[in-house]
Parts: sequence; C-alpha cells; structure tokens
Amino acid sequence: MRRRQPDHTKKRLKVLSIILILVIIIFTVRMVDIQIVDANTYLNQLNGISVRTSIIKASRGEILDRYGRQIAYNREGYNINFNYAYLKKDKINSTLSALFPLLEDHSQGWTDTLPLNIDAPYDFIDNESQVNQLKSKLGLAHYASASDCFTQLVKKYSLEGLDPKIQRKIMGVRYSMDISDFSIANPFTFAEDISSELMLIVKESGFMLNGVSVDVAQFREYADSTFAPHIIGTVGPIQNWEDYKDKGYSYNDKVGTSGIEKSAEEHLHGTDGIITYKIDAKGNILSYEVTTEPIAGKTVMLTLDKSLQLAAQDALKTEVTALRNLHGTATGAAIVGIDINNGGVVLSATYPSYDINDYYNNYKVIEQTAHNPLINRAFNGIYPLGSSIKPAVAIAALETNKITSDEYIKCTQRYTFYADYQPSCMHYHGQIGLISAISRSCNFYFFEAGRRLGINTLNKYLADFGFGSKTGVEVADSEGILAGPDEDGNWIGGDTLRVAIGQMDAFTPIQLANYTATIANGGTRYKTTLIDKIVSYDQNTVEYKNTGTEVVKIDISDSTLNTVKAGMLSVTEDGTGSAAFKNYPIKVGGKTGTAQTTGADHSVFIAFAPYENPEIAVSIIIEHGASSAATTKIVRSVFDAYFFSAPTEPDLDIPYTVLE
Repeated sequence: MRRRQPDHTKKRLKVLSIILILVIIIFTVRMVDIQIVDANTYLNQLNGISVRTSIIKASRGEILDRYGRQIAYNREGYNINFNYAYLKKDKINSTLSALFPLLEDHSQGWTDTLPLNIDAPYDFIDNESQVNQLKSKLGLAHYASASDCFTQLVKKYSLEGLDPKIQRKIMGVRYSMDISDFSIANPFTFAEDISSELMLIVKESGFMLNGVSVDVAQFREYADSTFAPHIIGTVGPIQNWEDYKDKGYSYNDKVGTSGIEKSAEEHLHGTDGIITYKIDAKGNILSYEVTTEPIAGKTVMLTLDKSLQLAAQDALKTEVTALRNLHGTATGAAIVGIDINNGGVVLSATYPSYDINDYYNNYKVIEQTAHNPLINRAFNGIYPLGSSIKPAVAIAALETNKITSDEYIKCTQRYTFYADYQPSCMHYHGQIGLISAISRSCNFYFFEAGRRLGINTLNKYLADFGFGSKTGVEVADSEGILAGPDEDGNWIGGDTLRVAIGQMDAFTPIQLANYTATIANGGTRYKTTLIDKIVSYDQNTVEYKNTGTEVVKIDISDSTLNTVKAGMLSVTEDGTGSAAFKNYPIKVGGKTGTAQTTGADHSVFIAFAPYENPEIAVSIIIEHGASSAATTKIVRSVFDAYFFSAPTEPDLDIPYTVLE
C-alpha cells in the first residue's frame, strides 16, 4: 500500500508550482516587451541611436477691440537660429566669425547678454545681478575684475590669438548660448527679425554655416501704434527665468512686460508643440516628426471701442494744444469712458502719449519728452476733483437726512460757521435748493452739507463710490488719496469743508468715471475691466465673457437719485456745462469742476448719457486747463463718436471761460 503524503508537503508543492508559473509569466511578458513592444528602443540603443525632442513655437494670441478690430497681432519674419545637433562645437568660433560681417553689413544686431562693454575698455555694465551671475558661471570670486572675467572667457571659449574685438563678440554670443541652456530641445536665437535680403544671403551661405538656419518667426505688430499704448503694453525678453522655466516657456520666449500684454499673458501665451528627432551616434539626424502640434494662444477682446478711443485721443490732443496756445498752461489730460452696466472701459486716453514703436526703438527720447508721456494719467494720475465730487456729497446728505430735497440754504458767499476758516463761494446765490446748487456749483451750499455730514459719514459714502481704493482694472492703477483724520485725530472743521467741494482729496480719472457710472446706474459699483471676452485663436469658442462683477451696491433711494440726477441734467441744460450741451440731440447729465492747484487750476468734467436710459459714463481732467469749457467740448465729441458714429471736430468758437 502506497504511503500517503502529509498535508504540509502538498501545500509546499502547490506553492512552488504557483511561484514557477508566475516566474514563467513574468519572463514571458518581459520577452514580449523586449522583442515586440520596445523592440525599436533596444534596437536604437544597439545601433547608437538616440531620440531627442525640440519645441515648435506656438503663436501668441491677438488683441482685438470689443468689435473684433485688430489692435495687436502677429507678423511673420525671420530669425537666425543655431541648431545644436548640427552646430559642431569646434566650429562655433569660425561660424560666428563668418556671420558677424554679414550682420554688420546689414546693420543687424545679434544676441549678446554678456555684462561687459562691447567696446574697449571691456568694463562691467551697470547691472549687478548680471555681473554676479557671470562671476558665478566662471567660478570666480565676487571681487574678480572685469579683466579677470575677460581672460577667463578667452580660455573657456578657446579664443587665444584672436583680435580682442573679435574675442569680445564671440564670447558675448557663446556666453549667451550657455546661460540660455542651448541644446537640441532649446535652439538658440542668434539674431531676430532680420531683413529678407540678409535672410537670402545666410541661406545661400548654408554650405559654410553648418548648424545655422533661418526660420520663420512671429513678431508683435500693431494696427495703429499710437492706439492706447499705456493700456496695450509691451512684450519683451524674459527678465527672470526662474519665474517662467516651469510654466512651459523657453529661455528665448517673449512675454508681456506691461499693460494687457502682461496681465493677460497666461491667455495670450500658447502651448508649444514638440518635434521628435532620431539621432545616430555621430549626431546626425536620421528622421523627425511632429509628435505634438502647437496650440496658439487665446485671442483677448478688449472692452475698448477702437473708433471711440481714437476720437478721444484726437480730441485731447486738439484741445490741450489749443489751451497751450491760448494760455500756455495746460500740461496734459486724461479721459475715461465706462459702460455703466458692466464696468467695461470703452475708452481711456491720456495726453501726451507716444507711439509704441518708438517705445521699443527710442525709449530714451520718450522718457525725456516734456510732460512725461510715459505716465498713464487716466489710471495713475492723481488729481483733486473740484466740484465734480458734489453729486456724491449730495447723495450722502440726502440719504442721511442732513439736508432735504426741498430745503433752501441761503448762500451769502462767505461761509462763516468757523471762526478760523471762512471760505467763499464764487458767487452770491441767495436762497438756493439742491438742484440749483449742483447746476450752479454753489460752494456755500456744499460747505453746509459737508459740515452737517461730518468727515466720517462723508468718507463712508466716498469710499462706497470707490474713492480711495483701486478699481480692479487689469493694468496698474492708483488708489488715490481719501483724506481724513490721522492716527492722532488731527482734523479741523475747515478740512471737511474742503473735502465737500473736492479740494482736499485726490483721485484718478478712472475712479471718477466709475463713480459717475455708479450714480448713473442707480448705485451699483462694478469692478472696472479692460477685457470683454477671451476666445480661441480662431475666435470660434468663447471662453470668458464680461457680464459685470459687482463690488458694492449702494443703498440710494429713488427720490435721492432723481433729485441729484436732475441737478446734473440742469448742469448741461442751463448750468455750468450748457455751452457745449444746451442744444445737444440727447440729454446728458454732468458736473463741471475746477480743482485748485499750484499754477492754473485743473479742469474737470463728468457726464453720463443718455439721461433717461444711461449707457456710458465719462470723466475728463485737463491739467492746468483753467477752463471747464474745454472739458465739456471733448466729452461732447466723444458722445458724438459713441452715439452717432460720426465724430465732429471740437467747436473752437465756444469761449474759454473759467467756470465752476
């Protein structure tokens, strides 16, 4: 009789069988992997073939106005690029020596980021961070001299025996190649936007310039280079590579450096594609294919109306020039228009301004031009508002029952409530109600309204209207100055009187326009914006649409709004703004202002239209304009462009009189 195996022996055999089966499966899978799935990879390794990738640049998104009219777009041109796979290291110096004369003959520059002067003596340029980077790259001490760096670069790039001028040129390019991580995956752009003539010469010299290619590239262009340059902004080289290297950028990429180009960079910058190369052991490219197609950046459609913007720019230039010729005082101006239903900026012009092409090519000239055209006065110019603040004061006083709509206050011209501060109204108005006080701009009335309110209540309402805080617009703007007691409570009654007539606070034209829009729409203050839509590059898909972002809803009664707006209508029909709007085809609500300052006063005007169903609110300030008539005429020409699509020339027959 056969002896029965113990149970534990059976279990061992079963476990060993399972292990054996698993080992066979693993080896089988691995053999299939090697011989079939990854066969090409192992064959390439056997033959010394490697696979490398390089990028295909994606197109930058365009910038359009609200109606799809071009503002910033891409133009095709040519770059001279160095390709790592073909550029032999021992031939780089001779290749550069052959290229320099070609470029110099065509007045073409090249990439050189070496922080040493291009001409002898080869001292450091005035950029401490770049100089420190150079010393670090060369392994030199922080106290190393420019001469020490030059000598080390000669050794590093085998430049011994060459003329120092040639040495400096070659080391400048080669150093730039090193710090840009020059590789197959990252070609080096030697020269940008070369002429067609130079392009042909370089291409014809291909037999002697191995590794040098002329490639089609895209460059930023502007449909009108004078159009809102402060807002559109600029593009330029990456200044801080650490901020971009992990975001899909290449070292040679151009990025937005100011304005919308900068604030919308994440939308405008596309996603680069990938091209894959097979390279043999000698560095020769055997084949290549596009493995990932590039994705163009998105198109940004602004809230700006191109026609309206240009009309505003022209009107500012005309009127400021006329005022200078007449009084010799006006130094600049700014105007902002806002869609009252969503906070979209439909126009924003500042004067003097500049040509964006000159910004790139002649920055120093612009920087030294009189009255500083580089300042965006519309968003960053801070000005006292004069009497344009009075509608806000009226709303605060009515809503807190400090005055009533049917109350009359006797204007005796000099306000004598305080012994130590007794300011005057420009005229003796006698008994005057709120509507007439706004229309005739009676300071006495608003001295009394401001005193009754007190600075804390007054400032609460001013803050609700957006004064003292940024508007939320995508490019840089200022908070302005909302005056009030300091930490020690220093404040006198006379200070409140000055605030009540707009002679102590200081704010920006965009804040003033948004405040006007808030009154016109019934009390909703929106975040201001320059972006209307973000769409796909082909404009077939809308990814974002501005519908208005509410910041504050001010509780204003209908009776208060109706009274204050009636006063603003009276301004344009029979008050201080009637010279420009008395016979205008549509009704306009407005308020003039004269802001006292050193020298001639600033001229201020706010307006909204149509009065019955408002669409647009506008503010304008002329520095040292000394006349409200000029501001009202400019706004009228803007309304012509907005409502009638036929901008009219400013009427210079209207006299320049000082109005408040």
